[in-house]
Amino acid sequence: MEQRVVNPWTWQEQFGYVQAKEVSGAERTLWCAGQTSVDDEGNPLHEGDMVAQALQALDNLETVLRHGGFELSDVVRLNYYVTDVDAFMGAGEALGRRLGEAGCQASGTLLGVSRLAFPQLVVELEATAVR
Repeated sequence: MEQRVVNPWTWQEQFGYVQAKEVSGAERTLWCAGQTSVDDEGNPLHEGDMVAQALQALDNLETVLRHGGFELSDVVRLNYYVTDVDAFMGAGEALGRRLGEAGCQASGTLLGVSRLAFPQLVVELEATAVR
């Protein structure tokens, strides 16, 4: 499998994502449901803490990926749904560091939403991975 980053500009690099990613020769694709800050029984964690919720959602995404035989570096699209865009931008450094360390360089979209499935949740991550 080959992946090619398509970046006509450089400004997005400061945010740790790419404009597009071309994939050729992939054998498997994993479309992940949105992952949030919940424990292994589905109970919300870290109420009101954007950073902690973003990192927990990423932990949960990694768990789903591993169980599917994938890694964060296989993620080609990562969408963010948040109830407070400004708070999420403040959490971006911690999340970006984790994604960078894992070699995850995905395209994606950040969307501000009025609420998520449970009112205690403030961030949801939705990913597509290829291998």
